[in-house]
Amino acid sequence: MADAIYPATFDPITNGHVEIAERAAQLFTRLVVGVYDKPLKNWLFSIEERLEMTRQALSHLPNVQVDRYGGLTVDFAQERNINYIVRGLRTLSDFEWELQLAQANQGLVPEIETVCLLASQKNSFLSSSLLKEIAVNEGKIDHLAPPIVAAALRKKFAG
Repeated sequence: MADAIYPATFDPITNGHVEIAERAAQLFTRLVVGVYDKPLKNWLFSIEERLEMTRQALSHLPNVQVDRYGGLTVDFAQERNINYIVRGLRTLSDFEWELQLAQANQGLVPEIETVCLLASQKNSFLSSSLLKEIAVNEGKIDHLAPPIVAAALRKKFAG
């Protein structure tokens, strides 16, 4: 088996992200989860908070490591001698975006393959943006996010 990276912003990590990581961890020898840090973007959580929440949410997966990265995903993969990028797909619009990214990545580094995993029906609607929207409006989020994330969101949006 080979190694793969699973890159995302994880602002914050959701149960949908956890599901994709769990499934990818079964397919690959090692899964490096890349938490993207782009200084110009307005994050709800700092890179340190996102790294910690992601590490805790995935701590039950022994072949998963969580690292910070910036720049191009293909560069992050090449620095680790990894040729597979894992992406989760929820909707047709996700597919269209991921197809563009995969083709751009192959144009940059032909050895890089993108492996897309379809979200389960229970997570097909879930995104970090939706999770934050529900949390800011004091909706129930415990079934949508790992406990550490639900607690952090409640704290962040406490009146």
